[in-house]
Amino acid sequence: MDKYLAFFTVDVWTMLFTWVNMLILFTVMKKFLFKPVMNILDQRDAEIKKIYDDANDANEKAVTLEKEYSEKMAQARDEAGEIIKQATLTAQKREKEIIESAHQQVAAMTRRAETQIAQERKKAYQEIKEEISDISVAIAGKMVGREITAADHEALISQFIENVGEA
Repeated sequence: MDKYLAFFTVDVWTMLFTWVNMLILFTVMKKFLFKPVMNILDQRDAEIKKIYDDANDANEKAVTLEKEYSEKMAQARDEAGEIIKQATLTAQKREKEIIESAHQQVAAMTRRAETQIAQERKKAYQEIKEEISDISVAIAGKMVGREITAADHEALISQFIENVGEA
């Protein structure tokens, strides 16, 4: 049992040296291993934060651009509506002008036609007057059997035309 007991005995000096060795090992590891590893981890953490910040900035910029795009599209729709409205008003105005011009042309043509009709009526009246005067002169010449002077002729024609005009 002694041999087993020696295996389980606690030696204070060994324990002290083990603790000192472990303390030295932790100090060396902390200085040469933990600090560089922690620096690398901090750098990676900073890079990741930067990437997330850049992504958030890009997302905010995209949202802002989307809002601007939507606003510009709304403005473009409004402008298109206004252009269509103006074009419609212009077309209606032009339509009224064309209709008014057509009415004026029709009125002018009607006036010319009425003037021409009046002239034709006067001309026809003059021709009828001349024919009637010729006929009346012939009838009067036969009836009277004598010659009629120009003054008599004019008087007879005027009297006949007045009687015909009244009839």
